[in-house]
Amino acid sequence: MTGGTEQMVRALAAGAAAEMSVTTRLLHASAAQAADVIEAEGYVFATPENLAAISGLMKDFFDRCYYPALDRINGRPYATLICAGSDGQNAARQIDRIATGWRLRSVAEALIVCTHAQAPEAILSAKTIGAADLDRCRDLGATLAAGLAMGVF
Repeated sequence: MTGGTEQMVRALAAGAAAEMSVTTRLLHASAAQAADVIEAEGYVFATPENLAAISGLMKDFFDRCYYPALDRINGRPYATLICAGSDGQNAARQIDRIATGWRLRSVAEALIVCTHAQAPEAILSAKTIGAADLDRCRDLGATLAAGLAMGVF
């Protein structure tokens, strides 16, 4: 809604693009289907923190895809990006719990960028993610892609 998570995802994808043997596919949670989850070799779940939780659209994605993908993606790597107004920890825990049920393997701690937006005006305003945080997202993308290419993950 405010662009922060999208900036983080695009930076991550740019980092992953350096690995030519890995194909990166960006899907909005509302468009992603169980077949997309099953087809992928690894995942980055990105969400804004809304009311100290994952976004409703991310929850909808997991609700639609969880059981169709269950026991079909065991052991695959995942990472998490969260654009938070406060600490983002509860949103990270929610994703980790779902990923544990899917028997995915975390390859990095959740990358949380805190915007410190607390007042309604700040929460609803467009976000600009700083260069250092975007570099962290790029690095995570490069690491995940390299690990997939080398068969480490």
